[in-house]
Amino acid sequence: MTDEFTVEREDSPGHGRYVIHLPGGLEAEMTFRKMGDSVIAIDHTYTPPEFRGQNIALMMIERGVADARRDGVKVKPECSYAVVQFKRHKDWADLLA
Repeated sequence: MTDEFTVEREDSPGHGRYVIHLPGGLEAEMTFRKMGDSVIAIDHTYTPPEFRGQNIALMMIERGVADARRDGVKVKPECSYAVVQFKRHKDWADLLA
């Protein structure tokens, strides 16, 4: 079911978010703060209750990790979900700020 979801990135000065627009006008999001030019802090993830259990939050974190690798940026996981995912994915350890 997650194949039908698209992760979009929105950037603003100092912060940004990854968002998935869901049926019914709902959104899942992962927000981040820019800590200078070389570090982002993932500070929040949210998936509406009716869409949980479909790895939607993980899709957003994976996109963030891919973008961080591409851009040469380190990641500081702050929200509990991001912390857990970085512990599970040892291959992301090189990105930790």
